[in-house]
Amino acid sequence: MTEEILERIDTKLDIIIRLLGNKAIEGKGKTEAILTLGALGLDTNLIAEIVGTTPGTVSVRLSEARKKSKSQGEKATEEAGAE
Repeated sequence: MTEEILERIDTKLDIIIRLLGNKAIEGKGKTEAILTLGALGLDTNLIAEIVGTTPGTVSVRLSEARKKSKSQGEKATEEAGAE
């Protein structure tokens, strides 16, 4: 009985997460949606399912964003040091 209740709760939580994820990305392009959902801490497979793409694409987009963020951070540090 307890196992059945836990499974029902898990199923309902999955539905809630998907609904909130869809709401969070309304009106956004795929890349922006991926970055938004990634920032919310959703895993790659779930992001792919919500956005309608593959987990590989999600991984690439998130990796590109991290690299871009890191390079911008390094550039800002260099510019601050030059002042």
